[in-house]
Amino acid sequence: MKLIRTKIPDVVVLEPKVFGDDRGFFLESYNQKTFAELGLTRPFVQDNHSRSARNVLRGLHYQLGQPQGKLVRVIAGAIWDVALDMRRSSATFGKWVCEELSAENKRMLWVPEGFAHGFVVLSDSADVLYKATDFYAPQCEHSVLWDDPSLAIPWPLSGEPLLSAKDRAGVPFSQAESFE
Repeated sequence: MKLIRTKIPDVVVLEPKVFGDDRGFFLESYNQKTFAELGLTRPFVQDNHSRSARNVLRGLHYQLGQPQGKLVRVIAGAIWDVALDMRRSSATFGKWVCEELSAENKRMLWVPEGFAHGFVVLSDSADVLYKATDFYAPQCEHSVLWDDPSLAIPWPLSGEPLLSAKDRAGVPFSQAESFE
C-alpha cells in the first residue's frame, strides 16, 4: 500500500498494490496491520455503500458529537471526492482537497474525523464504498453548502447537480458549526 500526502497532511490518498493478469486483478483494500504501519490506526465500525447517477452531488457532510473518519473508495464508475477541514484549531481550517477516485485507478481517500466530506459522480453511475470510524448519527449531522463562494470548490459538473433536500439546505461555511 502506497500512502500519498495531499496539501492537507491529515488527508491521504492510499494506492493499493494491484496484482493483475488475464483473469482480472486482486487487491487488498484494507489490512489492519498495513494501515497501522502507515500510521492509520483508527478502528472502523461501519461499512457503507452508495450508488449514484451522473452529476449526483452528495455533501458536504460531517457529524459533531460523533465524528466519523472515512476511508472512501469506488468500485464502479468515478467520483470527484472532496474533504473540507472543519477543525478551528487546524492550520488548514477552511481548506479543502480533492481527488478523483475510480474503479480504474483503485485509489482510496482517508478523510479523518473533523472534516466535511462530499463527492460528485463523474461517470454514468458510481458505486462508492466507505468504512467509517463511528456510527451514523443523524442527530449529529451537519451540512456545509456545496457551492459556498467563499470555499470556491471547482466541482467538475456537466450540468446542474442532483441534490438531496438536505444538501440544498446546507449552510455557508462561515455559519457552519465546527470542531475545536
